[in-house]
Amino acid sequence: MSHPGETHEMSEAEIIYDWNSVEKVAPLTPGRRLEFFDETLRDGIQSPSVVDPKIDDKLKLVQLANDLGVHAMDLGLPGAGQRAIEDVTRLVTFIRDNRLVVKPGAAARTHVNDIKAIVEISQKTGVEIEVLAFIGSSPIRLYAEGWDLEGMLKKSAEAIDLAVKNGLPATYVTEDTTRSRPEVLGKLFSNAVDHGATRLCICDTVGHATPDGIRNILKFTRNLLDAMGARHVKVDWHGHNDRGMAVPNAIFAAEYGADRVHGTALGIGERVGNASLDQILMNLKLLGELPDTDLSKLLLWCRLTAKACHVPIPANYPLVGSDAFRTATGVHAAAIVKAESKGHTWLADRIYSGVPAALFGKEQEIEIGHYSGESNVTYWLRKRGIEPEVGLVKRILGVAKSGDHILTEDEVRQIIKDHRAAETSSRPVASFP
Repeated sequence: MSHPGETHEMSEAEIIYDWNSVEKVAPLTPGRRLEFFDETLRDGIQSPSVVDPKIDDKLKLVQLANDLGVHAMDLGLPGAGQRAIEDVTRLVTFIRDNRLVVKPGAAARTHVNDIKAIVEISQKTGVEIEVLAFIGSSPIRLYAEGWDLEGMLKKSAEAIDLAVKNGLPATYVTEDTTRSRPEVLGKLFSNAVDHGATRLCICDTVGHATPDGIRNILKFTRNLLDAMGARHVKVDWHGHNDRGMAVPNAIFAAEYGADRVHGTALGIGERVGNASLDQILMNLKLLGELPDTDLSKLLLWCRLTAKACHVPIPANYPLVGSDAFRTATGVHAAAIVKAESKGHTWLADRIYSGVPAALFGKEQEIEIGHYSGESNVTYWLRKRGIEPEVGLVKRILGVAKSGDHILTEDEVRQIIKDHRAAETSSRPVASFP
């Protein structure tokens, strides 16, 4: 208890009540190592609006993913053609020669020729490449394709057998898993495990799932693996963003038992995209699940992806967008200024932000606009070493209030210049006898 005259340093728990940690429905199991799989260079560049990056940019993206602690990457689909083969080969060689920790993976249809393409790259480079063999599994897909379960089982077995025979880890990927029947999934999963698959990838290919659906399908899969005595088989989650739920769904999947979650930088991908791996990492960091993970290069990774893929970053995109930590609202600015005046940078970084900017190499920015108050102008001027004289503050604020946008740096500096010129011209000229 504090007494008059005593100063009391407020703790985090005292100034922020965290409902997120009151009770978790399914907290991550203590000691469980959650892994991340980057799909930017395969599923991500399937977006109809992106450009397939040049190989030099791909190499940089691999390096950055490695530096961010991403465990594995899908480097492409070699079965798509010669360019894909060349790029995947170059990327695997880069990982080998630079002794990167990130593990290489490559996608394949459940066709022997697709698997052979990956095997050949692995043998040429001397590097183990994870094979992610995929096949549609939902009733709507089976109906549209005219597939029968017996044929699907046969193709899946042949693909997995070829990977395993050549010493490559096989992940069995069922497309549209979240709309597939349990009796079909049961047979496909059992068949894959019997033939040596070491991972099963649950795919929300069309962004259909809700957290309840994720819990149900992961429970089903875990129970199946337990019944088979196959607890060594890992379970992946791969989600899309059609309902705008991809990021929270990925976090729920991690809490409900997925061993590895997939995503792409900036959420690029088919239609409205995949789960944003950058946002997943950011949120898990804030939830305390990645205490030792250095995410200082997260911004660089996202910006390079935007540049290499010709994808503009929306101004309001979390963390990376230009507006992420900007405010021009008087009430918000005043609160930040008051927090800083207490000598409490930590407080100022959280008073109007659920994401502390400093944790990710950014800072809060206070701008001047038609919703601003004197606090905005005073802060802006002091930040640039300019004395906030009363007349100058009023002049800048007056211009801002009469406008319809946030004043740019150049606009404010022009107002300052005009104000100083007006002051000089209004001063009385000394007369001499």
